Amino acid sequence: MFEGILIEGLVYGILALGVFISFRVLDFPDLTVEGSFPAGAAAAAILATRWGAQGGSTPGLAISVILLVLGFLAGAAAGLATSAIHHRLKVPPLLAGIVTMTGFYSINLRILGGKPNLPLIKFNPLLQGARDWLGGAIGSELSLLFAALILAAVVVGLLDLFFHTEIGIGMGALGVNEAAVVQAGVNPISLRRGGIMLANGLAGLSGALAASYQGFADVNFGAGIVAAGLASVMIGELLLKTQFIGVQLLRVLLGSILFRGLMYAARSWGYLAGIGPNDLRLLTALLIIGAMAISGRPLRGKKAQMPRKTRGSA
Repeated sequence: MFEGILIEGLVYGILALGVFISFRVLDFPDLTVEGSFPAGAAAAAILATRWGAQGGSTPGLAISVILLVLGFLAGAAAGLATSAIHHRLKVPPLLAGIVTMTGFYSINLRILGGKPNLPLIKFNPLLQGARDWLGGAIGSELSLLFAALILAAVVVGLLDLFFHTEIGIGMGALGVNEAAVVQAGVNPISLRRGGIMLANGLAGLSGALAASYQGFADVNFGAGIVAAGLASVMIGELLLKTQFIGVQLLRVLLGSILFRGLMYAARSWGYLAGIGPNDLRLLTALLIIGAMAISGRPLRGKKAQMPRKTRGSA
């Protein structure tokens, strides 16, 4: 039970990191993740299935990395579509995300071969690989948790390094004051496009992991996933106040773990308070409203504190 909550929290925490980048860093309310998350799951699942059908070898590090990269790229493609609709057609962010999300429902169906879901029972490289590599030393279930911890730590570490680079700093400045970015001679469209693709790429990566962990990919994976990501971000902000971007990324993961724990408690013991499985979406909405009420700040307008370039730096 406890291991499952931690694994789910870390897997969906990567999605929440993408939501954090779009809503907090870029100040770009993006609903594309409801299409990019299942896109990553579908792309990784179809490749894993075909690899297994063609007599693929025992799961190794190479095929696992390929599946994760493919999931990331599928999500990033959805982000690119949203960026093009927003910048070229001057469509507002919310509407651009809705258009992309709607279109990717059909695209994801095509990726899955016209089927609404695809099981990964016979060949699941990511799951089998984690158990094969680590299961002998720490046990089957703990191996999944350890693998999720490693991957989440790598993602947070890379994002922290990225947001300390010149491009990452500029991306954070874009969400705070676009005029300052323009005055610095940086193209805001390119920065925003890169940020949207990064955010949705993380959603696609999370989708690939979720499909592997749950044992199937489904075209409806993205339903309600934006609200879950927002709830994770805001719960994390209530847990820990900080101005350091690295700690802000870490608290998103902590918020995701706590959110999954609350959902598990609602499913297991919610009947004591009259809460059933059909009420989980309502509970998620109430968590977001409660977090905003406690913090006293709206969802938009509260920026991530990005690193600043010091005088004399490159």
